[in-house]
Amino acid sequence: MSVRIFPGRVHNGKIVPDGGVPLEEGTTVTVIADSAEESFSLSKEQEAELLDAIESVDRGEVISAGDLLNRLKT
Repeated sequence: MSVRIFPGRVHNGKIVPDGGVPLEEGTTVTVIADSAEESFSLSKEQEAELLDAIESVDRGEVISAGDLLNRLKT
C-alpha cells in the first residue's frame, strides 16, 4: 500500500482532487477538511517541525504506508 497526499475540493458534493490526480474506482481515502470553525495552536517548535515535514513531502522524501506501520510496531 502506498500513501499520497494531495489537495482537493468539494464540487457538487463530491471530493475532486486538484491537478487531475488519478484515483482508481474504489480507492480508499482519508479526508482531513479545512474548517474555519475549528483550529489548533502550535508552539514555534511544533510549527517548524510541521513545515519541515511538509517540505520533505514536497521534495518526494516519503516512505510507504507499509514501512511506516513496520516502524510503528517496533
